[in-house]
Amino acid sequence: MSNIIEITEILSMIPHRYPLLLVDRIIEYEVGKNIVGIKNVTFNEPQFMGHFPERPVMPGVLIIEAMAQVSAVLVSKTINAKPGEKLVYFMGIDNAKFRQIVQPGDTLFIHAKIDQQRGDAWKFSAHAKVGDKIVAESSFSAMVRNK
Repeated sequence: MSNIIEITEILSMIPHRYPLLLVDRIIEYEVGKNIVGIKNVTFNEPQFMGHFPERPVMPGVLIIEAMAQVSAVLVSKTINAKPGEKLVYFMGIDNAKFRQIVQPGDTLFIHAKIDQQRGDAWKFSAHAKVGDKIVAESSFSAMVRNK
């Protein structure tokens, strides 16, 4: 594993922007294999106004989305896509499990690996950790298309 990818490069690789950009930095990756990204969870994010006002909890669907975004960065690096050239679309989510609450102040460490790639179809497995505890895990599939 090697290399850090800062937010400016991430923005050139995936189309997501506030309030749905859910990866702050890539801290390591190996092209064609795996990646680790981080998401700093803050109370200033819009989902915490309603989920839940008395006890802010990051929605599981957003944790899964963060895993997908980190995986999309790995796809972009693996295929050596030019900025804005390709889009990665979700096709399916399997075996999603949520094991612990994620709340403001937590840093998610998102680990994803490529399980399979055939043509434009990709399969991944991923998990998210806070500290040394897995808080969520899932496998999913995606399709890569020209923008």
